[in-house]
Order: sequence, then structure tokens, then C-alpha cells
Amino acid sequence: MKRLIDGKHPLQARGTGGMGRRLRHAGLGMLAALGTAVVLPAAVMLPVGAALSFSAPAQAQTFPAFRQALAEGVAQNRALAGFYRETGFAPVWTGAEHEARRSALVSALSRAAEHGLPAERYDLPGLMAAFHAVESERDRGFAEARASMTFVQFARDISSGVLEPQSIISQIVRELPRPDANRLMHDFIAAEPVSFMRNLAPSSPEYVRLFRAKRDLEATIARGGWGPRVPSGGLRPGQSGDGVIALRNRLIAMGYMPRVATASYDAAMQQAVQRFQVAHGLEPDGIANSATVAAMNVDPQDRLRSVIVALERERWMNIERGDRHIWVNLTDFQTHIVDFDQVTFETRSIIGQQAGERQTPEFSHRMTYMEINPDWTIPRSLLSGRWGAIAAGRYQLIDSRGNIVPASAVDFSRFTPRTLPFDVRQPPGPSNPLGTVKFMFPNPYAIYLHDTPERGLFRNRVRTHSAGCVRLNDPEDFAYALLSRQVDDPVTYYQRILRSGRQTRVNLAEPVPIHIVYRTAFTSVTGELNFREDVYGRDARLYDALRNAGVPMPVLGS
Repeated sequence: MKRLIDGKHPLQARGTGGMGRRLRHAGLGMLAALGTAVVLPAAVMLPVGAALSFSAPAQAQTFPAFRQALAEGVAQNRALAGFYRETGFAPVWTGAEHEARRSALVSALSRAAEHGLPAERYDLPGLMAAFHAVESERDRGFAEARASMTFVQFARDISSGVLEPQSIISQIVRELPRPDANRLMHDFIAAEPVSFMRNLAPSSPEYVRLFRAKRDLEATIARGGWGPRVPSGGLRPGQSGDGVIALRNRLIAMGYMPRVATASYDAAMQQAVQRFQVAHGLEPDGIANSATVAAMNVDPQDRLRSVIVALERERWMNIERGDRHIWVNLTDFQTHIVDFDQVTFETRSIIGQQAGERQTPEFSHRMTYMEINPDWTIPRSLLSGRWGAIAAGRYQLIDSRGNIVPASAVDFSRFTPRTLPFDVRQPPGPSNPLGTVKFMFPNPYAIYLHDTPERGLFRNRVRTHSAGCVRLNDPEDFAYALLSRQVDDPVTYYQRILRSGRQTRVNLAEPVPIHIVYRTAFTSVTGELNFREDVYGRDARLYDALRNAGVPMPVLGS
């Protein structure tokens, strides 16, 4: 095999030194970017002729075998093929001067699993073997193509998610922030490689906190878990015995209690139980009832699955969320207003029923107005249950021109709820299902936030009672918080309109982004890990999809 640069091994030409030796040590700053050490795989050694220093388009064109192989290798990705055409098929990875890029790519791929990514998808050993096997310009072209295809796949996955969620769960109608391969490559070659790779992952505080939580849970699993489970049945303050000792040990292992020797259910243990209950969406009464014990006995492997799915979901949300935004976590049955990562308002919520067609979908939009004293156009699917009241004139019939048609002028025997040629509307009033106000972000799914006269439902822990929209426990306070940005006295302003009894639209001076999400694992601003029930069963399906894609799961004591 001939030597192509001044009679020397190309990795020694121009003072580059051996890339194999350098890859053992380069890029370690990137490896510590999220606070963990990573052992690099065996060094990549390129044989003679594998790493030419040609990088200008004109020089690359003097090697038609390289160019032809590269074009073949990236043909299936049109954006990537376009990038190489634009740059005259200049190499990005396989020149002797590209050592830093190769090192950064190898380093990033070597720790893909730490992010809950399917490391086997990127086949780092195969990529390294492809570089090692280069013996011709055609080999080098295919190695270049493989490196770029791997880079684009990894960048896409870590920045915007491994899965196409709507193909798995139809109610996830979120638009993912997929990067364009052409733009990605241009940005990469213009950047410092290690920094660029590090910045591919979402930069949101939640992603960083979830990443650390995943690492901590994996360490717990490696140590054997949280120890023996707490015996089933209720435990109360003042009790003692083996059950209380098991409860104490579990609380200590999970980090809710400092290490103590007490064998009684004292005030300190009660407070620890309350902290656990708050973190798991349970009534914080400090009593270890059956629901609390069941949540406490969930294995760390199951909690890790929730965190892995949460990391994937956070990648889908790698978007500009807005300094002020509304955050509706369906599993938590809460709606928040968030200002600069701080919750400034929260209220209990009711979400869609567990039946598939009435589950609340997941998506992001912009809230643009509220409607005080709203009427309610009854969905066609609900007319049959109100047919007698409709015929009796208790609702308004609206024709195609928006006119009210008296019920007495309609022969209801000629129609069914499906064929009735009118919209059916309930005017504003105390019995209106939308209550006194609704908050609108017009979308294809007919989802909005609103008040409700059914106040007692907010006392339930699991609040899946609506037909899909989100009901708020404190809608007037929510309205005041939104209006405070545009009127001096939002309470007086709102109440004046409410007392009029007239349906009134109030536009928001600044539309507010709203994100309807589904997180069974999430963190507080201060880093505490929280868990909620998978009320729609969505996260279980997503985890199965991630596992089928190759995401690894540690086993107890491994």
C-alpha cells in the first residue's frame, strides 16, 4: 500500500502525530461536560492513506474514487448529499487535519447511553473498524460517509428525540424540532468540535436535572436498590415494630431521612413520609397508608424507566418555550404559569377521561385570548343524551348563518342527533359546563382551558373527568395573573365584565406559549425528583419503544 504524503505515514505528516495515540486522550473536557467520567473505547487507528490532508474542494475533486464513494454513501440522505455537493465533496472527518472532529465524535458516541440513547444505533465499533480498514480512496469515501451519517443520526436523536411519538401514540401531536442535516453539517464545520457536540443535548435546566437523576438511579441500582420493601398495610405515627423499621430503612435509602436508629414512627419519620408523599402526588398526611406504601415499594428500575422516558420527552421540547409560559402536566393534574423557570402561579386541573378518544392530547401552542361569560357549543357526540332537552327548547339552535332558530319551529321527528342541521348552544349562565371563563389557543384538536361548575371533582386525587379539555380549579385567579401584564387592576376589570353577563372576548396583549405535556418523572427547580402515575399508559408504551430501539436498562446489582 503506497504512502501518500511526502513518503511518510499520513498521520505523521505535517507534524500531526498518530491519531490513534491522540484519541486516547483528546476531548476529555467534553466527556466531563455533565459531571461524569467516561472511558473512551480503543483508539481509532487509520492505516496508511486513510487520512489525507486535502480539504479544499478542488483537491477533493482530484480523487474521483473518494468522491464517488462518498456520494454513494450519503445518497439516502438528501440534505447530507446536498451539503457535500455544496462543499465540493471536501472531507469533514477523514483528513489528517480533522483529528479534533474525529475525537469529538468518538467521545460523544461513547457516552450516548448516558443520555438514554440507543448506543448500538450509532455502532461506534463499526465506525472505528471502517476507519481502520481504509486502504483506498474508495474506502476513505465510504468511511467519510459513514461518519457523517452517524453524526447526523446522533445529533438528531440527542437534540430532538429517538422516537417518532405520534406513530406510537396518536394523542402526541407535538411537532419535533428536527435539525436539518445540511445546516447541521455547515454549523459543525464552522464550530469548535467539542463544544458543538456538547451543545447538541437540550440546555434546559430540566434536562440537566433529569440527566443527574438518571445517573443517581443507575448508581442506586448498581448498589442493589433501596433494600427490603415495606410490608403492606397501613403504618401510623406512634407505632413501632418490624414494619416501622422497614419503613425507616426505605426512607433513609431513598434519601428522605438521615441515617437514624429510631425504631418508632416519630415526628421525624412522619415528616419524611410527608416529603415522600409530596414528591409522589399523594395526600401529604404523613400516614404510610396502602397507596403510600405501594408507591414506596416501586423498584428503582421502574423509576429509572420513567426518567429515561422523561429525558426523551424533554428532547421533544428542545424549543424556545417562552420566558413566560403555561405548563400543563397532565399526570400531575396541575396547571402552572412559569416565569423564567420559576412557578409563579399554580392551580389544580381536571384532564380528559382515560377512554382513548377523550384523552387530552399533548402539544404546544399560544394562548391568545380569554372569553368571559362563554357560551358552549355542544359536541355532536353529546347531543343524544340531551335530545329531549334540546327539543324542549332548553338550548339554542344556531343555523348556518348564525341565527337562533326556535325549537318550536323544528320537527325533531325528522332528525337524529347526527343529522340535525343546527349547532346546539348553551348560553352563558351558572349551569354552563364551561363556567364563567375559558382560555383559548385555537388549535385543530378543540382543546382549551376553562372553568367548571363541578367543583367537587377537584377533591379527587386522580382527576380524569373531562371530555378532553383542561378544567381549572382557580380560573379567576388564573385570569388575573394573565391580565396583570396589561391592566392596572385586573380584578376590577375582570369582575366588571363578569357582572355584565355578556359573552366578552378579551385578547391577551402578548400571547402566552402553552405547553400541554405528560411527565411521570419531573424535577423541582431545586432538583427534587417527582413521580406520578402513568394515568393514560403512555409512558409504558414509549419505554417499550425506546427499549426496542436499543436503549439499555441496568439490572439490579450490575
